[in-house]
Amino acid sequence: MTGLMVCIGVLAAASAFGVWHRRRNGKVTVRARDDGERLGAAEIGDRLGERATLVQFSSAFCQPCRATRRILAEVADIVDGVAHVEIDAEARLDLVRSLNILRTPTVLVLDAHGTIVRRAAGQPRKADVIAALGEAVRD
Repeated sequence: MTGLMVCIGVLAAASAFGVWHRRRNGKVTVRARDDGERLGAAEIGDRLGERATLVQFSSAFCQPCRATRRILAEVADIVDGVAHVEIDAEARLDLVRSLNILRTPTVLVLDAHGTIVRRAAGQPRKADVIAALGEAVRD
C-alpha cells in the first residue's frame, strides 16, 4: 500500500511539473525598465534595428531554435525597422552568462536604444512576438 501511495505522489508531482513547464515555455515576459540592461551593436555583433531588435540565442542541435528563427525572420520582414539577430550561445558564453540565458532558444526584444524590454525562454508564438514588439516600439 505504501508503494502505491508513493507512485501516486510521484505521478501527481510529475504532472504538476509538466503543466507548469508547458505554460511557462515560450512565454514572453516583461523586463523592468529601470535595470538598465542594454545591448549595443558591439555586444550582439550586428546593427540594432531602427525601431526594435529581436535577439535570438541558439545552439547547433536545438530543434526549436530553427522554428524560432523562421518566426522571428517573418516578424522582422513584416514589421518595418525591426532587425533579427541570431547569436550562437556556445560561441558567446560570456554574453550568455552575463544575461543569465539558461536555455535555447531564448529571445530578447530590444527597443531602439538596445534596452531589453521583453524576454522569452523557449519557442515563442508569432502573435506573442508581434505583441512584444508593439510594446517595445510604443515605449
